[in-house]
Amino acid sequence: MDQITLHVIANALSEDLGAGDVTAEATIDARATSQAMILAKQALALAGIDVAAAVFAYLDPAIQFTACAKDGDRIRSGTVLANLSGNTRSLLAGERVALNLLQHLSGIATLTAQYVEKVSGLKAEVLDTRKTLPGLRQLEKYAVRMGGGKNHRMGLYDMVLIKDNHIKAAGSITKAIASARNNAGTLKIEVETASLDEVREALAAHADIIMLDNMSVALMREAVALVAGRARIEASGNVTLETVRAIAETGVDCISSGSLTHSAPAVDISMKIT
Repeated sequence: MDQITLHVIANALSEDLGAGDVTAEATIDARATSQAMILAKQALALAGIDVAAAVFAYLDPAIQFTACAKDGDRIRSGTVLANLSGNTRSLLAGERVALNLLQHLSGIATLTAQYVEKVSGLKAEVLDTRKTLPGLRQLEKYAVRMGGGKNHRMGLYDMVLIKDNHIKAAGSITKAIASARNNAGTLKIEVETASLDEVREALAAHADIIMLDNMSVALMREAVALVAGRARIEASGNVTLETVRAIAETGVDCISSGSLTHSAPAVDISMKIT
């Protein structure tokens, strides 16, 4: 497990346990052992089973955690995701943190899978954004991949994305792209546009990727025809499960949605002492 994930787990356990699990310590013998299972209570796309295992390993290396499914699997309701055995207090101490992470990440994977299914048969890829919970970006973007989506940039450091505020500060799309060409090395340059005139300006300035921001489906279709393959096209803004198919049918190369990470509901997963 990478250091970023271990840091998330350590912080989450510290937050939840504090000075100790007073309920378990007051009701369960310190030497008691139990078996448990983690159960999917709805259909879902799985993400985070190894993270859940790492929670228990961090808390008590003696706990035996046997995964019955792997990340990326499409799971039916009622499926046992993992079997556990070990010290009862340790199992209960790790339960909530493990489930919180597993439910959240699987929720992202499940919503992403629904978006991907909606655009099945079309060329458009489903992308995430930087609208992630602080500290959880790496895990949340991993969950998007487990749902069949693709990652956009991981942060401000790995791609140039010129948005409206950059354009205003630089003076124009043309000036912003020219400056980026001189200062950003070999990084891809994407620019946000809100009209066909801005698309034309971005094309003339040789943007690598043109984002169509909050455009109507009809306007996106015109923009795709205007670009005619001379740049990669991303659609963004007001993307929902109800609209994503129509957006993909315009011929854009990719569709980004912050909802994959910031609005995915946690799925229903529980742990039961058996």
